[in-house]
Amino acid sequence: MLNEDRPTFDARERAYRLYLGRGDKGSAARIAAWLALDSLLFRGEPAVANGWLQRAHSLIDGLEPGVDHGWLAIHEGHIAIALEEDTAKARELAARAVELGRAFGAPELEMLGLGLEGRALVSEGRLEEGMRRLDEATTVALAGEARLLYCVAWACCYLISACERVRDYERASQWCARVGDFCGQHDIFLLNTCRAHYASVLSWQGRWDEAESQLSAAVEGLEGSRPPMVGDAVARLGELRRRQGRVADAEELFARSATHSLSLLGCAALALDRGRDSDAAELADRYLRRFPDPSRVERSAGLEIAVRALARLEEHESATEALEQLREIAARARTRPLLAAVSSSEGTLAAARGDHDAARRSFEDALDLLTQSDSRFEAARVRLDLAATLSALGRQDQARREIDAALAAFRELGAHGESTRAETMHAKLPRPSATLSAEMGDTPLRELSRRELEVLSLVAEGLTNHDIAQRLVLSEHTVNRHVANILRKLGLPSRAAAASLAGRHGLV
Repeated sequence: MLNEDRPTFDARERAYRLYLGRGDKGSAARIAAWLALDSLLFRGEPAVANGWLQRAHSLIDGLEPGVDHGWLAIHEGHIAIALEEDTAKARELAARAVELGRAFGAPELEMLGLGLEGRALVSEGRLEEGMRRLDEATTVALAGEARLLYCVAWACCYLISACERVRDYERASQWCARVGDFCGQHDIFLLNTCRAHYASVLSWQGRWDEAESQLSAAVEGLEGSRPPMVGDAVARLGELRRRQGRVADAEELFARSATHSLSLLGCAALALDRGRDSDAAELADRYLRRFPDPSRVERSAGLEIAVRALARLEEHESATEALEQLREIAARARTRPLLAAVSSSEGTLAAARGDHDAARRSFEDALDLLTQSDSRFEAARVRLDLAATLSALGRQDQARREIDAALAAFRELGAHGESTRAETMHAKLPRPSATLSAEMGDTPLRELSRRELEVLSLVAEGLTNHDIAQRLVLSEHTVNRHVANILRKLGLPSRAAAASLAGRHGLV
């Protein structure tokens, strides 16, 4: 609990030898199981951990089932999911631990078994079943039934980790408040690994200062005591920096934890932010290859990035395939943030195909779900997507309102990069169509439609048809048609002549 490497190993190894010396094979096996987990968490030595597990089996497999068998099952199951994400093995071993814990009156085994089994079920997409076990495990942990307080923190970690995987931040938030009260009453603290997961909950809720405090403490604590585990906290701090717009800091943190799956996601998101869509698609694919089973809920974050990147690259068929996989995961998990991710991805793909009315509806649905989930950053980002779609539909006033709302949220959060993007979008919006039409009065430009006036104002600024298509979220073919109609209606021979006329009548 104090995160001290040498005293922990000295004490456990001495206990192991003493139990062996008096012929207590069951207790020696239990200590060997603890030494297996310590070898992995303190020193990052999976081969040594496996050696201790095998030694535990050699000692205990011939004995009558008892509490010590349950402890071996818990440690072996935890290592299986930590090293290989082997959820099937973890579930089997966790169920064994629960059975033995109940049979021999060991609440620590029961709650850890329920927590591990629930965590594995959630990863497999069996959310309802998994969350029932996790809720029960945390109830046992906080009801005072367990005597080993380290195990209470461990069980709570399973819950928070599982909630994060399916973005069930509402459940995590409720339990985190109870866990905080329990820790205060018993003068214990969250494990540093738990702090990192808890920080992700705080970040989702927009409590970025608190999240930064938890992550900084977790990084410092793990660097000093459990270096093999620090990558998780470093990657999460990198994601917070990305959201804050501190790109250089985010890149440095992702580089420090380059092998961590969350760093792959963070680098993919950075690539999207910078318009490097091919890089984003490749990084998302690399992340998804780490979770090849299509039912795994961890795939959702990678699929969401893949849809956006592939849609921008106009690889609509591949984007549709990724979206369908995301739909299937969300249909099983059914948390509001995951359902919002589906709606937002549907909007992205619809906009890329030029169906802006369908995109509008999808972005509105995503915004409603995220607002209900109290997700301010993600909701504000969706507002910008909605604004771009509304602008493409010629609804400039509505687009301005969405940008203004997003900008207010970003400024309050301290999301400086997104604030800049919102300000740029605001500046690029065409002047309100009603204003443009009124200003044309009795001039040749009165013959033009509102959309044509918008296109002409951008022609007069010197933009190419490609640039205008990007600005108004239209296809280049549509812009070509608008320019041809403008020249025909005004009886002009060229873009330059149209730009000159627009300038004389105050359109620019």
